[in-house]
Order: sequence, then structure tokens, then C-alpha cells
Amino acid sequence: MKNNLSTSLKEFKPALRFLLVFIGVYIAGNVIYGVYVEWYKPQPDPVTRWVTTQSAILLTAFSEPVEAVVRPDYPHVLLTRNNETILSVFEGCNGINVMIVFASFLIAFGGKARQILVFLLMGCLILHLVNLLRLTLLYLTAIHRPLFFYYFHKYFFTAILYLVVFALWIQWTRMKPKISAPAKA
Repeated sequence: MKNNLSTSLKEFKPALRFLLVFIGVYIAGNVIYGVYVEWYKPQPDPVTRWVTTQSAILLTAFSEPVEAVVRPDYPHVLLTRNNETILSVFEGCNGINVMIVFASFLIAFGGKARQILVFLLMGCLILHLVNLLRLTLLYLTAIHRPLFFYYFHKYFFTAILYLVVFALWIQWTRMKPKISAPAKA
């Protein structure tokens, strides 16, 4: 009986290691991010300000002038048009949580540190750009199809963002054997 348990544990050791590392990195990332966000309360954190400002610049480039408005007593950044609030961007909308999930997987799946770092940076850039597109489309949805806003915000665009994360994970699993395999003589 003891031999079967030992064999089973050895068989599942890589999966258990993956889960423990994933959960550990995910919890550590969220705790650090939570402390970071709390540090700036009651104002929005700098990343949320940055992402919202970039969204306003993107929207202004393709439509009418949009402003990112920060109030010192409010943890959201407002996207406004003609002094009318169209969208309120909270820290959960800045993409950091999605990047933490992405990073947790990469680190748990493993590989060479340099390749993980490069892929992590490239993946976070892709996620940032997709998130900017998401915020831009949410703004336009709020203006042109407000009845659909909740559905698009809660489900559709969130699913798209996580599908991108999943596609990046798949790409990493396909690349990892090639980048971590020893060179053949």
C-alpha cells in the first residue's frame, strides 16, 4: 500500500508542484498588488491613471476629445466627454490582475528565467494593448449601446481578455520544450 502511495505521489509530483507554485505566485502577486492599491487610497493608483489616460488618448485620436479625470477623493478615473462622465475606470480594469494570472502560469510551468522574463514582458504588453482596446470599446458601447454595456463589460470583453491569456499560455507550452531542451551534438 505504501509503495502504491509513493508511486502515485511521484507520478503526480509535477502537477502538484505546478499547482503549488501557481497558487503561491498568484496569492503573492495579489497581496503585493492589494497593498499597492491601498497605498494610494482614496485616489486611484498610478497604473489605473496611466491606462485610463492612454485610453483617452486613443479615443481622442479616433473620435471626439475624451478626457481622463482624476478626483482626489475618488478611487476611479473618469473618462469624460464634454464634461459628462461616460466611463468610470476602477483598479480592476487596468489589466494587472490578468497579468498576475498570466505570470503565475508562466512561472509555475517553468523554463529558463531569461525566456520566462522575455515572454512575460511580451505577453504583458499584448495584454495591455488588448485591455486598452477593451476599455476603448467599452467606452463606445456606453455611448452607442448602453443597454448592452453590462453584458459586454461583465462577460464578452472579459472572455476575450482571458482567451488572449489562454492563447499566450498555449504558445508558451509549445515554445518551452524548444527553448529549454539541451542542444544536440
